[in-house]
Amino acid sequence: MKELVRDTIVGHLLRLATTRRVLQYEEERDQSLWKRYVDKEKSGRMAHHGSPEEEEEEETGDASDNSTQEQQRAGVAEGNTTATTRNSSDTQVGSGDAQRNEVSGVPVDPEKGRDVSIVTWFGDDDPENPLNWSTGKKFLVTFLICLLTFSVYIGSAIYSAGTQGVMERFRVSQVAATLGLTLFVAGYGLGPMVWAPMSEIPQIGRNPIYIGTLVVFVFFQFAVIYAKNFGMLLAFRFLTGLFGSPVLATGGASLSDMYMPAKRAYAIGIWGIAAISGPVLGPLIGGFAAQHKGWQWPIWELLWLSGFSLIVLAIFLPETSSANILYRRSRRLRKLTGRNDLKCEPELMSEQMTSKEIVLMTLVRPFSLNFLEPILFLLNLYIALIYGILYVWFESFAIVFEGIYGFNLGEEGLSFVGILVGSLVVIPPFFLYLYFIQEPQFNENGEIKPEKRLPPACIGGFCIPLCLFWFGWTARPSVHWIVPIIGSGWFSVGAFLLFNSVLNYLGDAYPDYAASVYAGNDFMRSSFGAGFPLFAAAMYTNLGVGWASSTLGFLSIAFIPIPFVLCIYGERIRKASKRARHDL
Repeated sequence: MKELVRDTIVGHLLRLATTRRVLQYEEERDQSLWKRYVDKEKSGRMAHHGSPEEEEEEETGDASDNSTQEQQRAGVAEGNTTATTRNSSDTQVGSGDAQRNEVSGVPVDPEKGRDVSIVTWFGDDDPENPLNWSTGKKFLVTFLICLLTFSVYIGSAIYSAGTQGVMERFRVSQVAATLGLTLFVAGYGLGPMVWAPMSEIPQIGRNPIYIGTLVVFVFFQFAVIYAKNFGMLLAFRFLTGLFGSPVLATGGASLSDMYMPAKRAYAIGIWGIAAISGPVLGPLIGGFAAQHKGWQWPIWELLWLSGFSLIVLAIFLPETSSANILYRRSRRLRKLTGRNDLKCEPELMSEQMTSKEIVLMTLVRPFSLNFLEPILFLLNLYIALIYGILYVWFESFAIVFEGIYGFNLGEEGLSFVGILVGSLVVIPPFFLYLYFIQEPQFNENGEIKPEKRLPPACIGGFCIPLCLFWFGWTARPSVHWIVPIIGSGWFSVGAFLLFNSVLNYLGDAYPDYAASVYAGNDFMRSSFGAGFPLFAAAMYTNLGVGWASSTLGFLSIAFIPIPFVLCIYGERIRKASKRARHDL
């Protein structure tokens, strides 16, 4: 527990307030341990050619020259510093007058080398590496990420329970009142395009983004509750979505920080349940409150839930970004030893980035990846369509269960439970598939071809139209209300299989850009989710429940071939990309 709290926001504040006398790290208790955190081999490479990676071989020269160079580099790695030969020059640096890297003993090449000692994990079992955390700690952090995701996602649908009250209070039309939902969704689609890449910067990490934006999210709820006019209501609904958004895209990256690829799908599956539960339980939680207390009470419930999450996460959520953990370790070691040469690899990479490159990474990269990578664009478009259909379809529940079956506002919220049950029912068979079929396909390095993540998506694609046709043509007075509710469960089965397969595929295919890729996915689906509800009421009123749902079903059928095409041709397309992974 002490180590868990030490890396949280509250832990950092306690260390700051006590000048690091409490919750100390091991190297702070015993300063002689600093050398075990330094990689001698990588430090020697930095001195030799200015990079922690192995120097690439020159293709010119005969075999004897290459052999001689190999022997000389081997001598350098072993501390034999009589001479070192650079591939790009015949100049030799003598051991007598050259500046040496103290840790490795390698002379610092005056042209290419840097006197930097690389701080890294002290071994494969370093307990500060998120991949080495105990199972209990990983489960706790997964639960906290799910709690944060649920607390934000519920903010969209919980508002819809009070739409009628908003119409009466501000004297606006139903379409105008629906803007409070769509602007919130638009906000949490746009926000990750900035917040997610920022969380990849070693000096920032994920926790400051999560907690900092959640603080704003919580306090902006007061502005929504006490809005003086309709414009103020809409403005702060958009801003709350914007500031609540980071976990909706970066949550998957946080889980990837902790779990190896073979186990990551399980964690993302649980995270997916939290994401589905928010929009599903929002009308249920907010319905009875809006019915008896008015439109503001669902927002009060959102405030209480997100405020509780803020307190819990500030105390118990540790940093999961390995880049940030290593950066803070190297910074601690510099203070303890007074050695300015102690730096980690992520820190070196960020130092070499110009302001223009940082702006491109944070503002341009998510958009360029999303629209210029064919794989990303097709899959994000598919997921966006499903997300948009979900929000259009949600608007039909009031028409069906209030208009046809005579439910009141609170009882209408109960009609969404079928979707939640469907998401819970699909978990056991999906996990069995992962354990018995997908895990054995991983190689000895714990890697799998990304395309092998997609077969569940091929099945999930058929569940969406099945749900929409079932729901649309059974929602009539002559059919019991339980029948369309049962049919609604197929949507969560299909959406679960699609979302989990696609998110795992994207993480495997673009591991170096995971946060930006997830941000682009969130942007696309939120754009559709924001726009589609605006025409939902008119669509269901003019076409009727049956044909309106069927129209959505036919639209979803048109996209079913996408995962099949990527299963067959995805590897070829991926290897033609400059940014996707090519070694699998």
